[in-house]
Amino acid sequence: MTTMASPLPPVPQVGKAPLLVVRRRPATAPLPSLAHLMTDWGGAGWIRCDSIRFGSQVSGCRACRVPGCASSQLRRRRRSLKAAAGVPPAAGISTPRPRRRLDDGRRPRAAPANPPGLAPVQSVVLDIEGTTSPISFVTDVLFPYARDNVRKHLDATYGSDETNDDIALLRAQVEQDLAEGVAGAVPVPPDEAGKDEVIDALVANVEAMIKADRKITSLKQLQGHIWRTGFEGQEIKGVVFDDVPPALERWHASGIKTYIYSSGSREAQRLIFGNTTYGDLRKHLCGFFDTMVGTKREPRSYYEIWQSVGVNRPSQILFLTDVYQEATAAKAAGLEVLISIRPGNAPLPENHGFQTITTFAEILT
Repeated sequence: MTTMASPLPPVPQVGKAPLLVVRRRPATAPLPSLAHLMTDWGGAGWIRCDSIRFGSQVSGCRACRVPGCASSQLRRRRRSLKAAAGVPPAAGISTPRPRRRLDDGRRPRAAPANPPGLAPVQSVVLDIEGTTSPISFVTDVLFPYARDNVRKHLDATYGSDETNDDIALLRAQVEQDLAEGVAGAVPVPPDEAGKDEVIDALVANVEAMIKADRKITSLKQLQGHIWRTGFEGQEIKGVVFDDVPPALERWHASGIKTYIYSSGSREAQRLIFGNTTYGDLRKHLCGFFDTMVGTKREPRSYYEIWQSVGVNRPSQILFLTDVYQEATAAKAAGLEVLISIRPGNAPLPENHGFQTITTFAEILT
């Protein structure tokens, strides 16, 4: 025996437009059959919001998020009826607003871009020279100290494992420089020639490398060992811009991991940030990168950093530098980049295309 659904009652009329009376199905009520989905317009029936779709596709229901569901169609119909009757929209219902124009008919200009923020960023990688520290600190303090003390350091530590390793790296670099005709390179005699002969040659090469501001591991490693003596003896103090310590503290408190990437050795980086005029800032830092991951103008170097800092995407890393070529390499690797504008920094190319800052306080967390 086939059970027939009872016929639908007549639909109440308001003027010439039908008025649908919709009730939500109680949470504990069983699901009705399709034949009874639209019964009893004025009684205890219901329309299931996620079961009925009309032909036209409209914005999804705010309750079920289903495009074109009965509930959203009903709201559209009610708004149409109210508009036809001249009833103003109720509070909370959004209606299209006319575009605002100025007195002369022009549209207002968009608000200026927000300051750079760290919303999608989980890690920050900082350059030192020209970004966290004045260039003058490097050129007028660190470099001269290393140049003036290289002979003293080599003479005092000659024969130690650490200095033997430094000399081996320098020998290999000098041999490469001689083969490539690099200016200032002089041969380093073998150890059998005597300590003084070897040191004289090493000093000449190191001084030429420092003068040329070479970004090579052999020089940076030796410089780091020389600077260690200066920091430990309180002859040198690390210098950072005033806005750097509060920014490092703020990022650390926000759970943003901060790293340093410099052509200086990792030991030199730790010495600079561990012995600043603001105290030991290493408590706010998570690690240090040097040229062992690659030079700073190669995209591959920043890829290696991304693989090391533990984020899912390179775009979750913000890199700050003052050098356009470094910014370009980091951007090519997918990192977010800001260029630091500090006193004494070299000018940037016109239309460089990067967002710039003059202080870390401009970076929002």
